[in-house]
Amino acid sequence: MDKFFKITERKSTVKTEVIAGITTFLTMAYILVVNPGILSATGMSFEKVFSATAISSAIATLIMALMANLPFALAPGMGLNAFFAFSVVLGMGYSWQFALTAVFVEGIIFIILTFVNIREAIVNSIPANLKKAIGVGIGLFIAFIGLQNAGIIINNDATLVALNPGWFKGGPGLAMLGLLITGVLLAFKVRGALLIGIIITTIIGIPFGITQYAGGKYIPPAPYFFQFEFSKAVFSLDFVVVMFTFLFVDMFDTVGTLIGCATKADMIQKDGSIPNVKEALFADAVGTTVGAILGTSTVTTFVESSAGVVEGGRTGLTALTTAILFLLSLFLVPLFSSIPSVATAPALIIVGVFMITPVVDIDWDDMTEAIPAFLTLLFMIVAYSIAEGIMFGIISYVLLKLFSKKGKEIGGMTWVVFALFVAKIFFGALGS
Repeated sequence: MDKFFKITERKSTVKTEVIAGITTFLTMAYILVVNPGILSATGMSFEKVFSATAISSAIATLIMALMANLPFALAPGMGLNAFFAFSVVLGMGYSWQFALTAVFVEGIIFIILTFVNIREAIVNSIPANLKKAIGVGIGLFIAFIGLQNAGIIINNDATLVALNPGWFKGGPGLAMLGLLITGVLLAFKVRGALLIGIIITTIIGIPFGITQYAGGKYIPPAPYFFQFEFSKAVFSLDFVVVMFTFLFVDMFDTVGTLIGCATKADMIQKDGSIPNVKEALFADAVGTTVGAILGTSTVTTFVESSAGVVEGGRTGLTALTTAILFLLSLFLVPLFSSIPSVATAPALIIVGVFMITPVVDIDWDDMTEAIPAFLTLLFMIVAYSIAEGIMFGIISYVLLKLFSKKGKEIGGMTWVVFALFVAKIFFGALGS
């Protein structure tokens, strides 16, 4: 095992990798309930989508573990599932089978693009300062998600978001206590602090009624199989726009997450590349294709993987542990669903602390580097999208370099990525 996963070579241990895998799973296990909840709004079966979510996540993460040997986990992406349900089906009026067909076609295209190294070239083309900004932005983004999951930050009509007036009591109060507990554990350099924090917070929530055991037995139903709709609509402009949106967001969400987590794990090589990135992207592409076959929206690399990286996960054993837990979740859903989101929120918030460190290495003196870096991390948070953050970063980078007479610093593939973002804006304008 040590030789296969290169555990010692990457200065890790089996115990560290397993704890990291469990931590990653616990911080992203919410997708098992949230994803079927969103897709069931289209008329899909909650139970079948639950099975599809667990199985596709396990398969994609297993490929990440065994082929890429990277500590990253995959599952149906948030945002993409909402686009699937509320935009394509409920908004545009198409069937969920039509939406699944678009996801399936996107997955096939991704497999092809991965084999011909186009996606790998895109990852490697991101400028160094933007790579650092992506990592920082993801850290702030996931911390913001944690604050929302805990109910500490809530929606507000006047200011869009606001501090919950009751942040010190109930669920939000428990999350704040969990944050303190986790922080103290980290201060004492306790291994597995994030996982221990989740467990302790979950236990504390029992007498207050916040943690409630779901109970009962659960036998998972079979997922959907090949529920596609190859009709005339597939050859329409709407289908192209829908498929391109899935493809675009998935591509740059995955790129951003891989870069951010690899930066934190100190895996970025001297030439700016990520080891085994082709295999990692292949896991994403296969996961999306298999997910569509089974009946779920686009599968992507999860930003919550950074929680496992922070715990010391450096190899595919972390991902293998997470994949196994996804399979077990098919039979242990009452146990996993008993862990409240306020218990996992502190781990997500703390991840932001660890991932913000590369900000000091960004070249803040060169405005053609500083402004794109700043816009990258800013828009990830305010637009609630990793892909949108990268878009504003790349577009501003190219334009600032061009108009500052530094066009020679723009790499050939960066121009291609720039063109892709311009095309996205164009297709978005057509869609609106």
